[in-house]
Amino acid sequence: MIQKKNGTFSIFLLVSTPVFFMIASLFVGRYRVSACDVVQSLVSAIGLGRFELSREAFAVVSQLRLPRIVAAAFVGGGLAASGTAFQGVFRNPLVNSGLLGVNSGAGFGAALAIILLGGYGYTYGFAFVFGVLAVAMSYWIARIYKTVPAVMLILGGTIVSAFFSAMITLLKYIADVDTELPAIVYWLMGSLSSVSYGDFWAFIPIGAGITVLMLFGWRINVISMGDKEARSMGVDVVKCKIGIILAATMATAGAVCLSGGVGWVGLVIPHIGRMVVGNDNRRLMPVSVSIGASFMVCIDTISRSATTSEIPLGVLTALVGAPFFVFLLKKTKGGGWKA
Repeated sequence: MIQKKNGTFSIFLLVSTPVFFMIASLFVGRYRVSACDVVQSLVSAIGLGRFELSREAFAVVSQLRLPRIVAAAFVGGGLAASGTAFQGVFRNPLVNSGLLGVNSGAGFGAALAIILLGGYGYTYGFAFVFGVLAVAMSYWIARIYKTVPAVMLILGGTIVSAFFSAMITLLKYIADVDTELPAIVYWLMGSLSSVSYGDFWAFIPIGAGITVLMLFGWRINVISMGDKEARSMGVDVVKCKIGIILAATMATAGAVCLSGGVGWVGLVIPHIGRMVVGNDNRRLMPVSVSIGASFMVCIDTISRSATTSEIPLGVLTALVGAPFFVFLLKKTKGGGWKA
């Protein structure tokens, strides 16, 4: 009975933590909105009542803050889950969610959409498609020996990342310096400023990827012990790795197509989760998702509130993530992660 109560409380804490930060961030922003107006706007937006509100207050809360806050939570959760899965499968604490080239592929897709179609809603679709394509190319390169060893997969990701990075540079070179080039650079630095309700389709691959990775928690534990040990326990290593990589790719591609180039989340958040619950991915995965969602909501709130002009998300995640990662290394003396 005590274990059941503890389990229920843990689930409640995992769900309530990001929800708390999401609600709190609705009250924060450059445009001053009273707490009463925020609550009434939120109630009106979800269809539970109607109040006499100014159009400006309702628009700021329901059309600007709410969609990007929800998107930030999904982005943070997706990147954290992907990073956790990759670190377990590849047995490497320095692996992140962009390991297989999804970030550079998505960046190329976004830049291509900006140049060919002027951006708009096409940017998200192109970024998602090319992010998935980049991972497919990494996997194809890794199959040069008909098997897919982890080293070859990482090498394939490095090659694909370099290729798409070069293509992004080429697109920057030919882009219009007054309109297209600034849009490409700004997208690559990361932002959720243009997210709207129409872009919520990206939540489908993110949610599906996170769900699959949570279901694969025990298998990730076994694979992290080594392929031979996993096979001896009856796990089909090849099929499991493909399933995990596909799920992590869907979550990462969906996140990156919304937020642009955002680093460090998939690297740092899993380590924070391990400090809380240990290395068991059955518990680590949901904890990482919760921490990642909360972290990203906080970062986005700082991004849109700290200065008169919005700070790119990639800048903030690096400024926060890099020093914190150094702190983790000093605290654990480099030995806080074991396969």
